[in-house]
Amino acid sequence: MADLSADDLARYARHIVLREVGGPGQRRLLDASVAVIGAGGLGSPALLYLAAAGVGRLGVIDDDTVSLSNLQRQVAHRTGAVGAPKTRSAADAIRALNPGVAVDLIDERLDRSNAAQILDAYDVVLDGSDNFETRRLVNRVCVGLRKPLIFGAIGQWEGQVSVFAPHLGGPCYECVFPEDPAPDLAPSCAEGGVVGALAGVIGTMMALEAVKVVTGAGEPLIGRLHLYDALYAETRTIALQKRADCPVCG
Repeated sequence: MADLSADDLARYARHIVLREVGGPGQRRLLDASVAVIGAGGLGSPALLYLAAAGVGRLGVIDDDTVSLSNLQRQVAHRTGAVGAPKTRSAADAIRALNPGVAVDLIDERLDRSNAAQILDAYDVVLDGSDNFETRRLVNRVCVGLRKPLIFGAIGQWEGQVSVFAPHLGGPCYECVFPEDPAPDLAPSCAEGGVVGALAGVIGTMMALEAVKVVTGAGEPLIGRLHLYDALYAETRTIALQKRADCPVCG
């Protein structure tokens, strides 16, 4: 592990004084790499807070461009970036916040041909994708690579967060969601809408779980699913179990 510089000691002082993080935990963050799938509603706040936390290398994976309708919730992007690749726009925001963070721009859509090669280069994977096909693919790859997967999802006024890590004793995504919901029960944000600040709440929680996984602080949401109802300001956390017959990790 590299020693903390004088700038590091100043920038990350509020982390270093935390008993659960300290100097060793901050060094682990500086040495860590996190892949963030999607630089949209969830990926935007997650990327900014991971950069602020000092994660040494961030992989920004997105093949989309910034649109005006994104700006209601995707806070890494600015009006002047409309039409630009989301990876480049997010990287500009990350470097403006913390120039010490290395940023990989991956302007690709993950599929079976590239996902394992791309994700194998990172310690932790954070999935901010917005479709079930990608979530299932990423889960299978992370199980095979033994990578902790930070999961988040939002719709309308509700969000959820978990950490899937069968190699650490918890279930995988497929254990919990063996089948995709009917389209009318899980409309896309474009179809059903989403309150913008909800993306910030859940995306920031995903970043926090990644920080805990990297530093070893507290108890990550392994084997638990955290649910947040923004409309009524209600939260609950439910226990999750591995499925012995899971086709991915069973």
